[in-house]
Amino acid sequence: MTNNATMRAISQDTHGTPDVLKEVLIPRPTPGPSQILVAVRAAGVNPTDWKHRSQVLFLDRMPLVLGWDVSGVVEAVGYGVTLFKPGDEVFGMLPYPYGVGSHAEYVTAPARAFALKPAGIDHVQAGALPLAALTAYQALVDTAAVAPGQRVLVHAAAGGVGHLAVQIAKARGAYVIGTASAPKHDFVRSLGADEVIDYRTTDFRDVAHDIDVVLDPMSGETRARSLEVLRPGGVLVSLLPPTDPDEAQKAEARGVRVETLLVEADHAGMSAVADLVAAGSLRAHVEATFPLAEAAKAHALGETDRTTGKIVLVVGGSEAAQAS
Repeated sequence: MTNNATMRAISQDTHGTPDVLKEVLIPRPTPGPSQILVAVRAAGVNPTDWKHRSQVLFLDRMPLVLGWDVSGVVEAVGYGVTLFKPGDEVFGMLPYPYGVGSHAEYVTAPARAFALKPAGIDHVQAGALPLAALTAYQALVDTAAVAPGQRVLVHAAAGGVGHLAVQIAKARGAYVIGTASAPKHDFVRSLGADEVIDYRTTDFRDVAHDIDVVLDPMSGETRARSLEVLRPGGVLVSLLPPTDPDEAQKAEARGVRVETLLVEADHAGMSAVADLVAAGSLRAHVEATFPLAEAAKAHALGETDRTTGKIVLVVGGSEAAQAS
């Protein structure tokens, strides 16, 4: 049972399997200057969550409450906040990586990490969007400046980032090619992809040519091979570090650019995502929802690497009835 001084959260005291995640009672935060306190209604679970759960990446503190995605209701505002008022419905990504902590009933974060939640979607849908949609938007728009008529290749096009990237690229007027396993081809086409390549049976280099922009969430061999399909002047945006020590020289020789993106909290980006949602151009596919107490089950499902779209924790409000 919680009171005004405490809240439920999913915490871990050590790294390991999903079993290290436990529901605990911890102090409820209060917003500082330029911060808002959000009563969390839904919070997405992303690959970075289970990676941070299992090992030291950016975060080496314990105990640790994970979660960067959040959709909820403003409970209180700190000194100097003018964007939002108590009662506003907002969604956003906590500052990555150190602002973590949305897998809880309440969270504080800079006001400008959020935007108003589009009225046409519920908190589950909104909670699925921030980290993955911002990643795709910052890769395709801010970094690659995708323009109408350009050819965009999205790897893992049925995944959390990929399925949103396909929609964002289409909204920019691009010709979009996605890679996915055969059972997911209809789904990727339903997002607007013009072509879908079965990565299990086809080397994408044989069919994808003169590509302007590649979005690669996977790195490794996929990143290295993606250089070969770019036209001169093209750009590869990867979400993980390079594994080829000669990559820079190869890119220069081909006349292409390679960028490694780490997503950033961004009010303007969230507002752009909200506009795409309101226009009907962007929607998250929610594979499954779980109540907050079953965060370990959400992590276990995510780690199978077989899900389509996003997994969401339902924390409070009417959406709790939808949790499965």
